[in-house]
Amino acid sequence: MKFLSFLDARQQGQGPQLGIALDNGKIFNVTAAVRALPAGEADGLPQSMDALIDADDTPLAALAQLTQRPGNEAWMVGQEQVRHLPPLQPRRNVFCVGRNYREHIIEGNIAKGIPPNTFPEAIEFFTKPSTTVVGHGWDVNRHAALTNSLDYEVELAIVIGKRGVNISEADALDYIFGYTVVNDVTARDLQRRHGQWFKGKGLDTTCPVGPVIVHKSAFGDPNSKRLELEVNGEIRQSANTDEMIFNVQAVIAQLSAGLTLLPGDIISTGTPKGVGYAAIPPRCLNVGDVMTARVEGIGDLTNQVVA
Repeated sequence: MKFLSFLDARQQGQGPQLGIALDNGKIFNVTAAVRALPAGEADGLPQSMDALIDADDTPLAALAQLTQRPGNEAWMVGQEQVRHLPPLQPRRNVFCVGRNYREHIIEGNIAKGIPPNTFPEAIEFFTKPSTTVVGHGWDVNRHAALTNSLDYEVELAIVIGKRGVNISEADALDYIFGYTVVNDVTARDLQRRHGQWFKGKGLDTTCPVGPVIVHKSAFGDPNSKRLELEVNGEIRQSANTDEMIFNVQAVIAQLSAGLTLLPGDIISTGTPKGVGYAAIPPRCLNVGDVMTARVEGIGDLTNQVVA
């Protein structure tokens, strides 16, 4: 199943709703449907993404059945009635992986004037503040007063489903709730100027996430998925997650070594080649540019750059 958080134009003042994206293009409003159930039938059924993830997969079968109940047309919502929210508002910083695709490392090394075949021996982790997170269809601020080189990065992101520490690669997939798309928008000049990456990766609105979280049971092998990014309809990045130096299991194992992962943690797994700063000449984002990041099996995450 594909889960999302959204505002329903028909549910004015009701706040964020939990939804299931259906194959027919409609969205099933889980929150509204659960609230309308007779007393006792709603027990254990989540009404938010946080509650769903915290339930550790227990309500999935019941939610699938709920979408099939007679008379459920009232809880079907058209895309035109939806305001997408980040599918999950992270409770702490978003974990990210730097330099995890070989060809991306090479293009970056060339752009920086260092030997191209210089690769990391261990995973390079950093974080983005929770305040960077925006949803599908939201604007990304150009931050013109702070940066002259705003860039894009399409990434597959993991959503953790249960608490764990010192997780082995063999057990890593058991700790995943699902997967989503992240666009790790980056101020390259700030990144270089500060030395470490936090400021250049941490400006408000620079972490679009979405449009949905696909439950792991419906996603297949995360280490074999196409991903790409378009700017104004032009494909800039195109690769496969099988090109990652450190796969999903390795990322979880190394990050969780001595560090407790919590339900709802987002871990973005790195970006492939084709970023703007490595182009000749560099191709930075400008006001009006429309970015669409996509990962096979999840969908399109589209955001426009604004002043």
